[in-house]
Amino acid sequence: MKVYYDREVDVLRILLSDREITESDESRADVILDYDAAGNVVGMEILNASRHTELPHACEFAVA
Repeated sequence: MKVYYDREVDVLRILLSDREITESDESRADVILDYDAAGNVVGMEILNASRHTELPHACEFAVA
């Protein structure tokens, strides 16, 4: 999994897989889901990320 934040355009990008994206859908305002050819979610983009999270440039990761 990879997480990127672009301050210039205020977009938070989360990649769940390296599989090729074949389709994208804005499921809710400011949230775009990316799908592979089999229909699996492989990534997401959160537009206007600073409106949806306090610190879009910070990432905390936990394994349970």
